[in-house]
Amino acid sequence: MNTILIKDAKIINDGTSYKGSLLIEGEKISKIFRDNIPDSVLKSATVIDADGKWVLPGVIDTHVHFREPGLTEKGDFESESRAAVAGGVTTVFDMPNTNPQTTTAALVEQKAEIASKKCLTNYGFYIGATNENVDEIKNIDPKAVAGVKIFMGISTGGMLVNSKQSLEDIFASAKVPVVTHNEDEAMIKANTEAIKAKYPEGQVPISEHMFIRSSDACYKCTSYVIDLAKKHGTQLHVLHLSTKKEIALFERNVDIENKKITAEVCPNYLWFDETDYDRLGAKIKCNPAIKKEKSRENLLKGLEQGSIDTVASDHSPHLLSQKEGDALTATSGIPSIQHTLPMMLQLAKKGNFTREQVVEKMCHNPAKIFKVEKRGFIRKGYYADLVIVSPDDPYTIEEKDLLYKCGWSPMVGEQLQYKVTQTFVNGNLVYDEGKINGDKKGQRVSFDR
Repeated sequence: MNTILIKDAKIINDGTSYKGSLLIEGEKISKIFRDNIPDSVLKSATVIDADGKWVLPGVIDTHVHFREPGLTEKGDFESESRAAVAGGVTTVFDMPNTNPQTTTAALVEQKAEIASKKCLTNYGFYIGATNENVDEIKNIDPKAVAGVKIFMGISTGGMLVNSKQSLEDIFASAKVPVVTHNEDEAMIKANTEAIKAKYPEGQVPISEHMFIRSSDACYKCTSYVIDLAKKHGTQLHVLHLSTKKEIALFERNVDIENKKITAEVCPNYLWFDETDYDRLGAKIKCNPAIKKEKSRENLLKGLEQGSIDTVASDHSPHLLSQKEGDALTATSGIPSIQHTLPMMLQLAKKGNFTREQVVEKMCHNPAKIFKVEKRGFIRKGYYADLVIVSPDDPYTIEEKDLLYKCGWSPMVGEQLQYKVTQTFVNGNLVYDEGKINGDKKGQRVSFDR
């Protein structure tokens, strides 16, 4: 059994920061020291000197697209989990828009079998909703999946649910959180036709994407699903808020364990806005679209004030060749998981929120909302999913350092101050100063339901 002492770190956990040390024995955190460490521990453990560094719970990223099975030219469980651990992410929930689409319990188990042999992080999965699989969702084991994913507007993978009766049935019967991609499909289609008329010769600027997938389309759809959730008493988690208008639909300052309707934002919507389209083009084309600077500013406020509960990456790798084209033809999606934690810490340094709130939104709240067992906190008896961060180690993101299979990121050239130096998954040091140990794979997440 491995015994590791992380010594003299600043521990950021449960809304506070303090100087302390952590003892890892096997897979779990066995002791937390705030004062003197016994000589017997110092002599028996492998010591990692973390003086001047921070220790955080490993990030629980509840929104990733690792592209396996069927789309492995873009990414797979091995390649994308390597990028994840380099970014301090220790648990991921994978989305169902793969090939085949993960729309049955049997297909969830097939995906889990693949991940068990390749994924360096811990892993969980969503079952995807369709107009036809309501019975499958009704009968799903609540301990087997993170939740039910519903695409209210068509996106990459084509999993649109547009039957009102199917939606009523899913919201009425789901035994797990319902997570939704909210864009009104009819409005998107109408906006697309208007843009085509505006540019009869084609070559629609990428910036028009935010008018095709407009703020009104997001707001209308989010309002609708919240009404459905309230009607049926459903636990609802709304993904990737992108507009100012949506924020007002969510309660703030409610204890997360008593909050049945919650919201997520992704770092891409906090970092980029419409002013970046000219520079980055389709590299920041995603669904929902990145919108105006005012939306970005209000999303930052919504996160700080408590209307927005979680931060997740929506890591969505594509081949760079698939990003060629205009607003109507370039693929939507951004690879991001390697840098989401450093990005959020950078935004905290700018005064948008605190570092303790970063940990709350990326670690604690995901664990609470999805009832993840013994992860998401630094506590005795919890799994040793941990990340060590150097808080004053400026660097520029370079293409050669990217671990994504797709090999690109809109973050190339950006400067960050916070660097992940070590990542532990289940007590195993899987990332250490740029070196990855792929011998140990992650575990399937258990849900306390």
